[in-house]
Amino acid sequence: MQLQLQSKMEMKAWPSWPRRLNPNSLIVASPCASPQGNPNSIRPGRLLVLGTGFVGRHVAQRLLRDHPGWHVAGTCTSPAKQEQLRSLGIEAHLFQLHEEQEQHLEALEPLLRDATHLLISIPPATGLNLHQHLHLFLNHANANLNLQWLSYLSSTSVYGDCRGAWVDEHYPVNPRTQSAISRYEAEKGWTDFGLHLGLSTFIFRLGGIYGPGRSALDTLLKRKDLSENQKRRDSRDFYYTARVHVADISQTILSSIEKPHLGKIYNVVDDDPAPRAEVFAYARDLISRRYPEMTDNLNHLKLGDAQMIIGEKRVSNLRMKNELGVQLIYPSYKSGLQSILDSWSS
Repeated sequence: MQLQLQSKMEMKAWPSWPRRLNPNSLIVASPCASPQGNPNSIRPGRLLVLGTGFVGRHVAQRLLRDHPGWHVAGTCTSPAKQEQLRSLGIEAHLFQLHEEQEQHLEALEPLLRDATHLLISIPPATGLNLHQHLHLFLNHANANLNLQWLSYLSSTSVYGDCRGAWVDEHYPVNPRTQSAISRYEAEKGWTDFGLHLGLSTFIFRLGGIYGPGRSALDTLLKRKDLSENQKRRDSRDFYYTARVHVADISQTILSSIEKPHLGKIYNVVDDDPAPRAEVFAYARDLISRRYPEMTDNLNHLKLGDAQMIIGEKRVSNLRMKNELGVQLIYPSYKSGLQSILDSWSS
């Protein structure tokens, strides 16, 4: 079967097929395929998570819980986070890269030598050039690596403002903010890194991430002062935005492990792009109906004007569903928020 690369970033020509992947083994992923025919089975390996934050921690926990035989190591930036990760069964290591401290990469060498799977979840502000540093650092160790799979967690922000249009992975990227530009540059860097090593390589463009402890419900109840980013978003409350529950991010990432591809990009979002004001109004209604005594305390968050302005983008997840066989646990923010609220009661 011939591999069809489906974006400009995926069109890089290589003189020969990389040593780790045979082109005849590359598949157009069938739903929930696995070697044993068991959709819940993933061959045991060793996962290294660079940047074990909200998403990385959830992926690690699900892998350890649902797939016996796996070992997970991860990096974090503080002793407190290190202790928390270790309590969850994750081999946690302190790591923080600065331009003037590239020697800290040496701490990653034994972890990279042991790892079969590499998940990169370091924000571009600190991780933009990490792929370049690792590429140079590992050139001499290439033959000794056990890596098979790499994925980088990016963002749908790389598409820019599409004025409400539906956007799939073929849509031209148009990053406008420095963060989005950095993410797109990191996408290209990690793709080149993975292809150079012959790894099954995935770029996941995530929508707005939410989940237990990090949702519109939590924002309403914590009643914190709005951050500068939130204040800026308040002026765009009725623009469409994409979002996805962390549980669905995790299942998408794990689904890709048994479906090798070279440099494939996937949008990871739910089925229900919606304005931020709509999401917060629904969250407020959920709390008010479950806890009516709190209604008067939920009016502190500004939700914008009543007139809808179509802007931003509506992001398609069809490739994720069709090729990785993902069936969303929370296809809408409504079911996701309801689940979070229900977990409070239990």
